[in-house]
Amino acid sequence: MRMRKMKNLEPRMEKCAALRIADPAAQKGAWRALKQDAKSLWVEVGCGKGKFTAETAKANPDVLLIAVERCREAMVVAMEKAKEMGLTNVFYIDMDVANIEEIFARSEIDRLFINFPDPWPRKKNAKRRLTHRGFLDKYCRVVKTGGEFHFKTDNAPLFEFSVEEFAACGLEVKNLTRNLHENGIVGIMTGYEEKFHALGTPINRCEVVCKPFQLHEELEIRNEE
Repeated sequence: MRMRKMKNLEPRMEKCAALRIADPAAQKGAWRALKQDAKSLWVEVGCGKGKFTAETAKANPDVLLIAVERCREAMVVAMEKAKEMGLTNVFYIDMDVANIEEIFARSEIDRLFINFPDPWPRKKNAKRRLTHRGFLDKYCRVVKTGGEFHFKTDNAPLFEFSVEEFAACGLEVKNLTRNLHENGIVGIMTGYEEKFHALGTPINRCEVVCKPFQLHEELEIRNEE
């Protein structure tokens, strides 16, 4: 996510140092040591300003939640929110999700959240979409077999692309909806989600069951409209 540069970013980051994992690669295979009584390890990709992150951690105190965000300006806001709430079961990493296999061991994660990623609408950027099969392959290596990743987006073309990718990779899709909040609010919303729901934009969501698979030849990507 893009935000304006913060002149006081480093001092703010330092005040939240207890929540930030400065060397995440050193935790590979040992993340649960951060909360030894955790029943599950959940990871959120692209946590933004952290509304969903903090509320999810608060609602699930027996879960260890690791939030990934490459924009440090957004991440510091998320950390400040968690610190203010006194949360002790959530930690933050500033990194690109493309490097997820360098940070988490095979089958180490129980659940992954992908909330409102950049849709990368142009055909030539399809491989950058976080639900492209190249990323799905990475997720299915670090999320245990039978574990899940939960995907939400307001972007209908991205959702349809994603559903096609899940099918092409032989992944089971559950609880698919193209209008999540049609009959009332369901689950914890991100700040972004709240704004678009208020505008009447349908929210697409599904759950995908992870399993190992082999990458196949690329699907033919639809021409840019």
